[in-house]
Amino acid sequence: MAIDYRKMERLLKGVANHNRLKILELLSKKTELSVADISDELKLGYENASDHIRKLAIAGLLMKRNDGPNVRHKLTSRAISILAFCKRLQ
Repeated sequence: MAIDYRKMERLLKGVANHNRLKILELLSKKTELSVADISDELKLGYENASDHIRKLAIAGLLMKRNDGPNVRHKLTSRAISILAFCKRLQ
């Protein structure tokens, strides 16, 4: 089976930021948060939080669910595995 290095690169870029790792950690404790919720919890600017969430979603680490006017974000199984791996690196 051939390794898809571009896919692996997207995944690694998705977590290659301390704020994105904080977002993953937060969502592991409080599932289905909106951008505003994440922004408030982590004391990040809304646009900054939104950009990080977008990159996590591109990496396949977040799922989005429409909830009326809000979009809720939740970890994928891949994100749970990545977060566990990152914690072992400490």
